[in-house]
Amino acid sequence: MVTSTRSSNQLMIVARPNRSASWRSNLYVLIGLAVPSLGAAIGFTLLGAWPILPFAGLEMLALGAALYYVNWKLQYRQVITVSDDSIRIDKGHYRPRQSYQFARQRTGLTVVPEKHPWDGPELAVHDRQQSVCVGEFLNREDALALLALLRKEIKVDSYSTREGRKF
Repeated sequence: MVTSTRSSNQLMIVARPNRSASWRSNLYVLIGLAVPSLGAAIGFTLLGAWPILPFAGLEMLALGAALYYVNWKLQYRQVITVSDDSIRIDKGHYRPRQSYQFARQRTGLTVVPEKHPWDGPELAVHDRQQSVCVGEFLNREDALALLALLRKEIKVDSYSTREGRKF
């Protein structure tokens, strides 16, 4: 998902992965699965089949851990702030973990076309010292939207050919 906000002297673009469910809805799914599973396990425990209860608890614990991990991975964000004289890229979960600063006059955009029609183009913001990939987790439509926003603000310095494209 790509969103942008323009103020008087800067453009802020936020790129993040698409999320099909929030953490709250994941908890509802976990509770909805845990109630019958643990209810059946308790019923079997009362009938004397006690080994079922720890395995049902471990199953729910593993499912909860997997849902939490996926939700955490989907909290990843890239915030690209384009001002009159600089470009700043912040990457991280919940808060910036990596930050990159570029002088706007010496910054270019690298575009590598997709290898398959379903893929999006690979994008990188660069200057002479460093290059930072942006939007590598986006689907095709969102990558093209990010490319359109960045093209308005940053000149495209490098655009590779489509000869490496595979169908």
